[in-house]
Amino acid sequence: MSMKKWIAPLCLASLALSGCASKLVPPEEYSGFLVDYSNLSEETSPSGASVMRWIEPNTDVSRYTSVFIEPSQLYPRPKATAKIPQSTLDGITRYYDQALQREFTKALPLAKEPGPGTLIVKPAITAVSAKTEGLRAYEVIPIALVAAGVSAATGIRDQDTTLATEAAFIDASDNHLVAQVVRKGAGQTLDNASQVMVESDAKAVLDGWASDMLKSYQALKAK
Repeated sequence: MSMKKWIAPLCLASLALSGCASKLVPPEEYSGFLVDYSNLSEETSPSGASVMRWIEPNTDVSRYTSVFIEPSQLYPRPKATAKIPQSTLDGITRYYDQALQREFTKALPLAKEPGPGTLIVKPAITAVSAKTEGLRAYEVIPIALVAAGVSAATGIRDQDTTLATEAAFIDASDNHLVAQVVRKGAGQTLDNASQVMVESDAKAVLDGWASDMLKSYQALKAK
């Protein structure tokens, strides 16, 4: 097979090594968690990541005196597998909640329930499709494991973990949408096809998402 025929499959399959894959979640992979995706545009997060985002024009976030963070969910709800067991799925959403609470309490007190002056954060871990050619996609669930980087020297396939999130930010006073974001990130690379993914493989991604959300809020407040 010619070199040209190998390039496209490897670009699609390798998120870590080839550098060909998009850093954005494409529209065909939006989960339906958000009500409206039509107003999203490509932006750069405070950490420099490419995201799809919308913020209500001229929004005044200084009016918020507390934040209510809804429990994060896996959307659509996946079935646990031997590769990604239920304990890992539960651990990822639990840790995402903790990361969001940890970051937002640096700016606002946590509310026990939505009320006047409350900003509602509604997060989800959402589906990412693994569209590979010639290499097997091991999972197509909210935390997608995609076949990546075939080593020419050893023939061993490492597995990249890819996560995506969608989040809505809502004004509790009248339930109107203030902002929304769609983004993805790469978790820890698994050594081989038999390694089971665990919660800690996703922690750095979840920490980064939560940190960027807080910094975006602080930037809006500083305007």
